Amino acid sequence: MEDEVRARVGLTAVAPPSDQWLGKMVARLGAAPVWEALVSGAPPPTGGRTLSEGLLRQWRRWAERSGEVAPDRLLDTSAEAGVRFVAPGDPEWPGRLDELPGGRLCYGLWVRGRGDLRNLCLRSVSVVGSRTATSYGLHVASELSYDLAGRSFTVVSGGAYGIDGAAHRAAHAAGSTVVVLACGLDVDYPRGHAGLFADLVAKGVLVSEWPLGHTPRNPDFLVRNRLIAALTPGTVVVEAGRRSGALNTATHATDLNRVLMAVPGPVTSLMSVGCHRLLREGRATCVTRADEVVELIVPLGEADPEETGPLEVPADLDRGTAQVLAAVTRQGVGPATVAANSTGNMESTMRALGMLAAAGLVERCAAGWRRPARRPKGRSVR
Repeated sequence: MEDEVRARVGLTAVAPPSDQWLGKMVARLGAAPVWEALVSGAPPPTGGRTLSEGLLRQWRRWAERSGEVAPDRLLDTSAEAGVRFVAPGDPEWPGRLDELPGGRLCYGLWVRGRGDLRNLCLRSVSVVGSRTATSYGLHVASELSYDLAGRSFTVVSGGAYGIDGAAHRAAHAAGSTVVVLACGLDVDYPRGHAGLFADLVAKGVLVSEWPLGHTPRNPDFLVRNRLIAALTPGTVVVEAGRRSGALNTATHATDLNRVLMAVPGPVTSLMSVGCHRLLREGRATCVTRADEVVELIVPLGEADPEETGPLEVPADLDRGTAQVLAAVTRQGVGPATVAANSTGNMESTMRALGMLAAAGLVERCAAGWRRPARRPKGRSVR
């Protein structure tokens, strides 16, 4: 095990993520010399620069903790629990995290699940919002996340109650999701999502900057939010009250030059005050459905141009069948959505989909129905 990775494992166990002083030190010197100084009880490797008593006390606390940490043993214990460590430079490391400022960098990630974190985040969107969501917010988050997952976008969120949970469940039903937690991956927080987390690792992953055994404190959630914003090219805020933590994620997204989007809500709803403020201040773009999110993310190179180009509708189709075909995307969409965007009648929509499938113009997929990459020649629905 190379010293740099071992040092990063140790740092996750003794120091809080995103500590600006330590982060800048690691960015400048590398993790190995910083960890070696901590373990040996040496002064901070600051090149002789005078430090405040507060920073020195902090360094001594970390040094004391480092004596109780054996990185190799921590890795072995984690592996037994199905948790792996992903460090910068590893094949699974998400490249977008390299864009975090030096003082906010990530030492490494603890990951659990069958999905590959880097691949999952290549085509992804963060969906965040209030824990005390309304029925409106839960409905919008579910529909939006399901449609995005059906288009092969990974939905990233924080695993909390409310909007986060709705987004994860819907995305898991149609595709994959990434859960960014503020605790060790052996700690189910919130406890009521233990079953959900166990299900999600089948296709997605759970991610944390903290090692096994860490229980979350309030500041940890705010630190976690920068990862949710950094992992994806865009963040959607579905519902957010005046002081919602989702607004903290929105600020990180803006600071990282990510696309920030917000869903409008009823003007009388306290749970939409934060979204409306983002829109009013011009910080976020208004979105109401997955199509609008994809339009904003695609220019950043997250989608294959061939997949998002104009979709042909043959001229020899009757009007109703043509409407149904026009409502089907290459990424896939559910039959209820197809019906709502075409005939408005489920029975006639399913009949048209059957005819189109027989002609090779649509095919079944995990999300429902999709357009094949290329239209087969010489076949007709007549």
